[in-house]
Amino acid sequence: MTQVLISGASIAGPALAYWLRRYGMDVTVVERAPALRPGGQGIDVRGAARTVIERMGLMAQVRAAHTGTRGIANVDAHNRRTAEMPADAFGDSGGIVADLEILRADLARILVDASDGVEYLFDDTITALDQHDDGVDVTFERAGARRFDLVVGADGIFSTTRRIAFGADRWRMADSGYHRAVFTARTSLRLDGWELMYSMPAGNGTSGGRNVLLYPAHGEARAMFHFACDPIEYDRRDVEAQKAIVARTFAGEGWQVPELLDSMAEAPDFYFDRVGKIEMDRWYTGRVILLGDSCFAGSVGMGTSMAIVGGYVLAGELAAAGGDSRSAFPAYQARMADYVAANRKPLPGGVKGSCRRPPAASGCGTGRCG
Repeated sequence: MTQVLISGASIAGPALAYWLRRYGMDVTVVERAPALRPGGQGIDVRGAARTVIERMGLMAQVRAAHTGTRGIANVDAHNRRTAEMPADAFGDSGGIVADLEILRADLARILVDASDGVEYLFDDTITALDQHDDGVDVTFERAGARRFDLVVGADGIFSTTRRIAFGADRWRMADSGYHRAVFTARTSLRLDGWELMYSMPAGNGTSGGRNVLLYPAHGEARAMFHFACDPIEYDRRDVEAQKAIVARTFAGEGWQVPELLDSMAEAPDFYFDRVGKIEMDRWYTGRVILLGDSCFAGSVGMGTSMAIVGGYVLAGELAAAGGDSRSAFPAYQARMADYVAANRKPLPGGVKGSCRRPPAASGCGTGRCG
């Protein structure tokens, strides 16, 4: 039985684990967080990813967890709608908001619950990989060292697996020009199933546009703040310092921004990062391979779908090759390459350029541009 270690328990990792178990492989997933991460933004399930979800028998569960989003609307400082687009404007997967939107945490839970027989190691991470002809010796921060036949890095844009296995000279992170923050928020507005976007020009030290997106989720609301600027140095583990950056950047703005910033101060699920794009020629080295944002981060609105499809393709190639990475890994990348390239398009108008919206929205720095 092929023994596979997957690093990362967000979307790509559990999706791959499900299919590997279905093909009879022995799977362990290691995750740095002490438990599945709560909250997260609303994510779309589009195109081929829907077919994969259906083949997993999970579509009913995913639809049941749908956030109820009906569309997206631009608003001004007085909360008057200046433009709106319903979720079904361009079919079930083609609009800015898909008709099937789910919170990242909800989708992760569904995938983990479906991956029966998979071993999950939370609150741990890989610290070293030593490859041999017949396996990979893995050292963990907490658990004892173990040997696996294959290792998969599905641990995101800041992938530990990629850093250890590939070093620093075989990949680069291209900067996308903006930061984002996501958190559960309180709001006095009645959203009624609509996402609301309020856009602002550059200010408070930014070099491009800023916007706030507020969207409904099971009776709650999620806030997403975007702002274009030069990279800001910050400690990825200092959440309070990250909140201070967002508060400073949006200080003095109108609409619901003050109320949302107050809510941010108490948010238990705050997430902040610099958006980037991973560029590398080859996604595998020996018995180690990458999946999801660890190798093809940089999509606008298709990251989750690429992760789900990528897990399905990788598992299928490994099963067809009898677990032989020498043929399965190149086949996986060859099958995914065009799909990934087609879905890693730049933001409409860029982060400083001309979105097809009023001037105040120009350069909003988010995939919700149109």
